[in-house]
Amino acid sequence: MVVTVAMHKLNGGTVNGRAPLAPVPFTDYFVRYVHLVWIVAFLVANVWNFQLNRRWTFRATRGSSWWRQFWPFLAVGSAAAATGLVIITGLTHPESPIYLPDPYFHEQAGLRSRFYWAQLITIVVTMPINFVVNKLWTFRSVRHRGGPS
Repeated sequence: MVVTVAMHKLNGGTVNGRAPLAPVPFTDYFVRYVHLVWIVAFLVANVWNFQLNRRWTFRATRGSSWWRQFWPFLAVGSAAAATGLVIITGLTHPESPIYLPDPYFHEQAGLRSRFYWAQLITIVVTMPINFVVNKLWTFRSVRHRGGPS
C-alpha cells in the first residue's frame, strides 16, 4: 500500500489512475496507470514478503539458496498478481459489474479513493491463496530437507 500511495502521489493523485499508458495489442483496451502501480507494488511486496517468509514464517534459510527458493515464490506471486490485475481492473472500470460505486468511492478524497480500496481488496483476496500455495510448494521441500521445524 505504501508503494501504491507513493506512486499515485507522484502521478498527481489517484484522479489520474485510469490514465492510459499503452494499448493492449489486438484489442480496444489499454494498460492503465493503475495496472503499472499494481505490478510495481507487487514486485516490491514479493521480494519483501519472500524475505520475511523465508526468515521468520518458514525459517527456511538453510537447505536451499535464496535464488532457488525465490523463483518458485515469484512464480506463485506472479499468478496471484495476474489474478489481481483482473480484480483491480474490475473494481476500477466504470463498466464492470464489480465497479466500486459512486458516490462513496471517488478520487477527490484519499481515504475514499477507488484505487486505494481496489488495491486493498485485491491484496485481501490474493494474499491467503498466495500464502497457502507458497507454504505447500515453495517452502515445503526446504522444510523436509532442513530437519525438524
